[in-house]
Amino acid sequence: MASVGAKFRLALFDLDHTLLPIDSDYAWGVFTTEIGWTDPVHFQRKNDEFYAHYKAGTLDIHDYVRFATDAVRHQGAVKSIAAHDHFMWAVIQKHLNSAALALVRQHQAAGDEVVIVTATNEFVTRPIAKAFGVSELIAVELERGADGWITGEIRGVPSARAGKVTRVAQWLAQRQWGWDDVESTFYSDSVNDLPLLEKVNHPVATNPDAQLREMARARGWRILDLFDKIG
Repeated sequence: MASVGAKFRLALFDLDHTLLPIDSDYAWGVFTTEIGWTDPVHFQRKNDEFYAHYKAGTLDIHDYVRFATDAVRHQGAVKSIAAHDHFMWAVIQKHLNSAALALVRQHQAAGDEVVIVTATNEFVTRPIAKAFGVSELIAVELERGADGWITGEIRGVPSARAGKVTRVAQWLAQRQWGWDDVESTFYSDSVNDLPLLEKVNHPVATNPDAQLREMARARGWRILDLFDKIG
């Protein structure tokens, strides 16, 4: 990891609507309906309700994760992993934006430690982080049952809203670092990520929603619109 004086440089990225122009969790839910794993009418209604709560900052993440993982819990590991491989090929690959990929590579080439920090669960996001060439992922961790498969419950602190600050602090502590040891940058599109944006040294409102864009302008934060660039 490159350092600034005595500090290491840490580049944190939200995933959905920040590096990806879509919501990967929502897209995965649509995909599972398309392959016949969920009732299309019921699932669409519930998925839209949860997504509206997310945008409003009122999402109960425990309820949502139970809902979002219901299909994979019932289908089991082998079928679910195979389906996700297909999802990566059919959906995610076409949304790997060249400007977003270049930004990640820029930080990596500079020797910065790059971490994706997302409120979407690890089952959905681990392969996506890999597609961006990022090995360090802080996502919602899922409990596993006696059979080793997902139970629908969250393990530990969910990496959502203020939980992102907690989870990054835990990640730093595992490396015997604290916030004062790093020069930190965080890229995010959403006002839901305000706690972490306020915590880092360099907040970057990236493809920001209307509320975050207004807030970033008022506070003098950098605003970056990656998806104006096609690819």
